[in-house]
Amino acid sequence: MSARLPTHLAIGALLRRVNDAGGLAVVRARGEPQSGALLILIAEGREMRALERMRGLDDLDLLIPAGPAADGPAAIEEYWRNRRQRDPDLWVIELDIPDAERFVAETIL
Repeated sequence: MSARLPTHLAIGALLRRVNDAGGLAVVRARGEPQSGALLILIAEGREMRALERMRGLDDLDLLIPAGPAADGPAAIEEYWRNRRQRDPDLWVIELDIPDAERFVAETIL
């Protein structure tokens, strides 16, 4: 049995924290509520990058970079849509707030 918070609860907390701090957090795609994978798109000006929550060998969650490197927002958009086609359980969340990675780490890790 894992101590991991169900995905939909972790996402709800993240959305509230980011929106309460004056940022923008939106669900781009909904996945499986209990154990769906989580891909986080972080808007940084005109650029975008992706992070994914993964389970480490020590059974703790990690945030790892995902998707194409420095190919622009269109490449990230194509990446997550392709991932979503292969994995309908995938959640895709977009954040637009300074220091977004900190919000993610404090909320879901």
